[in-house]
Amino acid sequence: MKDIFFFDSMLTPKIITFIYWLLLLSAVITGFITMFSGYSGLTFFTFLMGMLYMVGGAVGARIWCELLIVLFKIHENLQKIANKSE
Repeated sequence: MKDIFFFDSMLTPKIITFIYWLLLLSAVITGFITMFSGYSGLTFFTFLMGMLYMVGGAVGARIWCELLIVLFKIHENLQKIANKSE
């Protein structure tokens, strides 16, 4: 608990992991809703759009979260370099 209150460790990467799972869940739910809401005559098209939402949403969420995590990894490595030079 001391690490969190005195900023010795980063809390944000844990939050980003939680946000990733929320984004992944929302992409799957949106995909299923789109796939099975084919009340118009284009049921095959809506099915493909739902699949596209699931795959694209999952990949997009992963890329976005990985980019944020990379920023924190860069920060950790810069701290290590700074501590070596002291």
